Amino acid sequence: MVNLNAQNKKPLKVGVVGLTHTHVHWILGREDRGDIEIVGIVEPNQDLAQRYMKQHNMSMDLVYPTMEVMVKAVNVEAVTAFGSIYEHLEVVQFFAPRGIHVMVEKPLAVSMEHATEMARLAKQHNIHLLTNYETSWYATNKEAYEMVRAGKLGTLRKVIVRDGHEGPIEIGVNQEFLDWLTDPVQNGGGAVTDFGCYGANLTTWLTQGKRPVSVTAITKTYKPEKYPKVDDEAVILLEYEDMTAILEASWNWPFNRKDMEVYGATGYVISDNGSDMRVRLAGEDRATAMKADPLPAAINDPFALLTSVIKDGFKIEDHDVSALANNLLVVEILDAAKESARTGKKVLLEK
Repeated sequence: MVNLNAQNKKPLKVGVVGLTHTHVHWILGREDRGDIEIVGIVEPNQDLAQRYMKQHNMSMDLVYPTMEVMVKAVNVEAVTAFGSIYEHLEVVQFFAPRGIHVMVEKPLAVSMEHATEMARLAKQHNIHLLTNYETSWYATNKEAYEMVRAGKLGTLRKVIVRDGHEGPIEIGVNQEFLDWLTDPVQNGGGAVTDFGCYGANLTTWLTQGKRPVSVTAITKTYKPEKYPKVDDEAVILLEYEDMTAILEASWNWPFNRKDMEVYGATGYVISDNGSDMRVRLAGEDRATAMKADPLPAAINDPFALLTSVIKDGFKIEDHDVSALANNLLVVEILDAAKESARTGKKVLLEK
């Protein structure tokens, strides 16, 4: 049995690959919990590196121009990838043969072609390949999952997940991030990739890895003057044998949102954010507002989980939000959604 509250005597030696994804501030600005040590950062853009090192009071001595230079200079046990989604494959191609574990930002890959090769390399070289989502650390989502598993909502019938914000330009994303986030090759799409992945990930988790029977999607670009190359709006319908899921991904919301509604035959739970939720069960005449219990410290953020998996042998199931199997299906769903939007037809998934 793993003691999730145990402090590791030696922190996990982590390399950060890329600084162009602004989620990187999560690890650069993280309080020192003693579980990880950033031993190297790969970023060829010196201006970007200097800005971020100054912002987080870190030394430029940590920064290396390439992955090759970093691994020759320092001992790395795991890396976190904070470049474009397209670059995830290159990161795994480099580190997997060296036995170095990898965590990427969502989604796993830009396409099934990339994702399949990444999975092959991870299996061949026996490394962990995890995917990080902000919503993985929402205690409300964990509570919802436990209620589904305990049968408190009855048979699962519908999941609705809404994610997004006003748009990357509108919220002031820096140019280095914007350059690839709005590129169909580097990001694999616009809002459909950026935010559609959240709902696909959570629904796969809630259904314990079930594959949809079909995927139907529409994508739109309502602001072509700002996003001429990619969609800024996507709606994805997942049809299962006994339920449906609706994923709404948008760069057009009037405000930031990451919320989820889960409906069973006898009740529902709504996660409004990471801590606030509403629950209504059979026999109750109204929903009850609740605060979710915090997640255990050793698995309450991506880097704590990474450490627990590598150092403590903490096991995650195939359908878990960070797991490779889950995220392979996420990429398959996203590929099908883009194909459906392109053709205007429902896409059937192979069993």
